[in-house]
Amino acid sequence: MGLLDRLEVVSREQRLKVARAVLYLAQGTFGECDSEVDVLHWSRYNCFLLYQMGTFSAFLELLHMEIDNSQACSSALRKPAVSIADSTELRVLLSVMYLMVENIRLERETDPSRWKTARETFRTELSFSVHNEEPFALLLFSMVTKFCSGLASHFPIKKVLLLLWKVVMFTLGGFEHLQVLKVQKRAELGLPPLAEDSIQVVKSMRAASPPSYTLDLGESQLAPPPSKLRGRRGSRRQLLTKQDSLDIYNERDLFKTEEPAPEEEEESTGDGERTLDGELDLLEQDPLVPPPPSQVPLSAERVAFPKGLPWAPKVRQKDIEHFLEMSRNKFIGFTLGQDTDTLVGLPRPIHESVKTLKQHKYISIADVQIKNEEELEKCPMSLGEEVVPETPCEILYQGMLYSLPQYMIALLKILLAAAPTSKAKTDSINILADVLPEEMPITVLQSMKLGIDVNRHKEIIVKSISALLLLLLKHFKLNHIYQFEYVSQHLVFANCIPLILKFFNQNILSYITAKNSISVLDYPCCTIQDLPELTTESLEAGDNNQFCWRNLFSCINLLRLLNKLTKWKHSRTMMLVVFKSAPILKRALKVKQAMLQLYVLKLLKIQTKYLGRQWRKSNMKTMSAIYQKVRHRMNDDWAYGNDIDARPWDFQAEECTLRANIEAFNSRRYDRTQDSEFSPVDNCLQSVLGQRLDLPEDFHYSYELWLEREVFSHPICWEKLLQNH
Repeated sequence: MGLLDRLEVVSREQRLKVARAVLYLAQGTFGECDSEVDVLHWSRYNCFLLYQMGTFSAFLELLHMEIDNSQACSSALRKPAVSIADSTELRVLLSVMYLMVENIRLERETDPSRWKTARETFRTELSFSVHNEEPFALLLFSMVTKFCSGLASHFPIKKVLLLLWKVVMFTLGGFEHLQVLKVQKRAELGLPPLAEDSIQVVKSMRAASPPSYTLDLGESQLAPPPSKLRGRRGSRRQLLTKQDSLDIYNERDLFKTEEPAPEEEEESTGDGERTLDGELDLLEQDPLVPPPPSQVPLSAERVAFPKGLPWAPKVRQKDIEHFLEMSRNKFIGFTLGQDTDTLVGLPRPIHESVKTLKQHKYISIADVQIKNEEELEKCPMSLGEEVVPETPCEILYQGMLYSLPQYMIALLKILLAAAPTSKAKTDSINILADVLPEEMPITVLQSMKLGIDVNRHKEIIVKSISALLLLLLKHFKLNHIYQFEYVSQHLVFANCIPLILKFFNQNILSYITAKNSISVLDYPCCTIQDLPELTTESLEAGDNNQFCWRNLFSCINLLRLLNKLTKWKHSRTMMLVVFKSAPILKRALKVKQAMLQLYVLKLLKIQTKYLGRQWRKSNMKTMSAIYQKVRHRMNDDWAYGNDIDARPWDFQAEECTLRANIEAFNSRRYDRTQDSEFSPVDNCLQSVLGQRLDLPEDFHYSYELWLEREVFSHPICWEKLLQNH
């Protein structure tokens, strides 16, 4: 309480000193602890105590003051290079807030009831606008846009983004909570329950062996020469090798000008790549992956396939209608539109097919929402006003609505600056303001430490942005499909698709096995143990982890984001084809992690029909992996390319129609005050006729002529008028 009182003093130095004391409490008073478990325990205990004493509100006021501090902004703008010293106050405030959000957010069974109450109160406080202020997430979004516009280059953007991600996860809910919400929403709308829990299905999946690239490297050394193989087997092996080399020749990357293609690097540094593959094999021994050719007798070259497919197949209403339309045209010679029940005149096998299709028919929440929206647009008066529940997600969307394009552009700008494939440009935004020291390193050791720090800093930024965008898209899609479409369309307009492909156009294996952390400096380890002397050798060795889970998480999030943007959108699928994403995505299959492979295969599946017969022929291993792992859509000719969706398409019209629907939804639901169409009408004849209207001068000259031509000369047929209505 004494500390909180002293937070309100005028002196800036005094306030910073007190804020640092509060930060020490939030970090777990490590000076008095003997083990890491103690530090974490007291950190959690102290954060609940700080919240109950009203610390968060006090720090929120200080944060507002620091954001509006024009003196700090102008001094940072005048400096040639912004350093860590410019953001000291902001970093202390954001660190305390982050620790409080993260500790209170996590639920444990042993938590006392007062903590559970505090958690719900805190969630409500962050979700809804208190004292007519905007929700906390919107304040952080405004910090991001301010930083990107160059008005506040000293903001510690990594901490802002991390806090924003955690606040959105706390207020709206994480991926598991999303699944619970989805089940509830389907029950409310009277839809059948979900066939499976997608999180559990993905958890039980096993990674497949990577396609051709890794085999190509070792094939020349491991495989016996073709002359020693029996007859046709030798020629078959040669043919496969030819096809693979042809495949590599045909697959040219869009971003090849920016850095050499990884295939070329692999040929020159085959040994290094093979050691990486060996490292991955040690981590995850997969029973589905056949051993190398040198260990397998030629007569027993077999792969054990899984017994069942992981996903229940799905069918859309549109697919059943399309199937019946084709069948009726073929057997009867006419169609019945959207009628899916009348099967008169169709042969028995067609009846069986329709029955099977209907068994696996899946109606999504989005389908119901689109149908309701169409009805509300068609009959606004008779259906009355829509009742929109004030959920945290709805309130966040309302707050973001008018500035949403700026928010999306700002996030993508920072993501581009943090991507490992981006080259340093003078005009790009400086995301390293809160990691660069005032004095640049002098020794080799200091330089190495700073290099690791900068890379880690960028990795955390990518992680938080990718997770934040995915969470927003998933929550908005559940809340209303057009909210999701609005966000995703602005992401597409801001070039999110080529940006993600640019991110993946690197050696993904080395990115996922990167060791940009110094384990002895990690919290809370560094506060308890005596720090060993850091040397260049210990920094080069890195930690013992074979994977950087942070980077793997980011890669999976970005792939899921790409899937969300392109699913059922032919115009965006064509963007994947135009940007030559197939070779980039196929290289990502080298990572032996089931979830990452699943989302890569999904992206390859939607564009196979556009890639041509030769690509499908020379990528049969990838095609089999798609068949095994990705959900089947009945009647989907993804593997043949003769689907109706593969025909020429008016892509611009598709996006324009979607945009018109989104604008109609936003104006109907959120622009009621400006919408004059449904505003009250003055029905009193005297007051309407008594209103003075200023008419243009030429009206008086042409009025009689207009009456004669438009009114008197046209007979009015009242019966016709009634028939039309």
